[in-house]
Amino acid sequence: MKNITTIALMFFLAQVVRAQFSTPASEEPLVTKEEVGAHALPADIAPIKAPFAMPQLNRPKFAAYSLNIMQLGAKPGQKVTKSIQRAIDRVHKRGGGTVVVPSGVWYTSRIELKGNVNLEIQEGAELRVGGEIEDFLPAVFTRVEGIEVMSSGGFIYAHKADNIGITGKGKIIGPDRDAPVRTAPGPKGVVENAIDQSAPVRERVYDGHKGRFFYKPKSICLVECKNVLIEGITIEKSVTWNVTPIYCDGVIIRGITVNSVGIPTGDGIDIESSRNVLIEYATLNNGDDCFTMKSGRDKDGIRVNRPTENIVVRYCLSEAGHGAITTGSETAGWIRNVYLHDCIFDGTDRGFRFKTRRPRGGGVENIYYERVRMNIKRHALEWDLLGSRTYVGELADRLPKRPITELTPRYRNLFFRNVVIHTEENFIKGKGIPEVPLTNVVMENLDITSGQNIYLSDVKDFVIKNSVIRSKDQSIEIIEGRNVRFENVDMFYRE
Repeated sequence: MKNITTIALMFFLAQVVRAQFSTPASEEPLVTKEEVGAHALPADIAPIKAPFAMPQLNRPKFAAYSLNIMQLGAKPGQKVTKSIQRAIDRVHKRGGGTVVVPSGVWYTSRIELKGNVNLEIQEGAELRVGGEIEDFLPAVFTRVEGIEVMSSGGFIYAHKADNIGITGKGKIIGPDRDAPVRTAPGPKGVVENAIDQSAPVRERVYDGHKGRFFYKPKSICLVECKNVLIEGITIEKSVTWNVTPIYCDGVIIRGITVNSVGIPTGDGIDIESSRNVLIEYATLNNGDDCFTMKSGRDKDGIRVNRPTENIVVRYCLSEAGHGAITTGSETAGWIRNVYLHDCIFDGTDRGFRFKTRRPRGGGVENIYYERVRMNIKRHALEWDLLGSRTYVGELADRLPKRPITELTPRYRNLFFRNVVIHTEENFIKGKGIPEVPLTNVVMENLDITSGQNIYLSDVKDFVIKNSVIRSKDQSIEIIEGRNVRFENVDMFYRE
């Protein structure tokens, strides 16, 4: 028989570490749809305020020199990879400036961005990316689902390029649905079993040649870059993840639109083992998660040991996706200090989504979400920390408890405030890890309308306060919950 803890409502002060928000939630109005997303982008970047130490981020400054790709022979309607790359190389060697892609349709293979160069894709420009495997060769250094490899990189790729930009009001458009980069056979099973993590990274080559499988290119893949600006562009028809800074420091992503509905693994923005990142006024419609925080997978992620930290997401709109904002499941290097505020989720499957697996390692801590409206399809808050047998076998089984090792991930210190929720499924559906319970979660000033109420397992120090819950099914099921408290919470039945 399941060990189910039945909890009563208790009304007393909680002795729990609290997020240091500056103003009472009741005094803070929530944003409207007119105030968020790419259409609402202001010209200037407002000061960054966060409940942790976070530097102020400014746009990179580029030299006044500008070079239009047509000056190097590029013609609309033709393949212009060489012209774009020559322009980038020339501007880089001059000390920096802007490479202009003017209005028109331009066909290209992978482009490599260089330091001190701003690639401006102007309004009316469509940068259409080829779909042959050879368009993304030779293999370059990147990560695939948190494991270092040599593979395709991205439509636009950069490595150790500081002070770079991808700007403008133009579009980056991926290849056709039947293109080889989409249909090329990949590995069977999970990535950690397909890649030989004991081999040196330079020998982990996956380029689709000599029987080797091929890992799909991201739309924008920036590796070990500093002072990055991605602003104004639209990305459509990705092959897999869209905007992915890996090992980057000082990244501004603002006013972009990403459309990848119907694309499996079509994440919107994946911040991977990067720090000091501002994401604002983005509009995401995605085939997988929208805003995602990752930090490496399993033993390879622990070897690299680089966190994702100091991330601010504000004034953004998520309209389709598996999760509006997701942490994990790649957590090996730790994910910490993430602050999302003043956002709207309208049509995503889940709102706040948290993932890991027993073999992932690392963990997640110090997460702050406030002033959010969500109208979603499934669970408003979901912790899926065990995964499924499809991917991790018997490790997805809750019991027996496993020994704690370096691969045991942890989740702790998560704070939610001033959130309005509407869903026809669960307000909360959370599965922790028995040997390391989900610890120190504080929710306050929530207004919830849901189909089902709360399911939790393996949690500790979990508090909901000053909130209203209207649900069709008012049952609360908690398995192995310690110090779970409701303070000043009104619950109503809704038809």
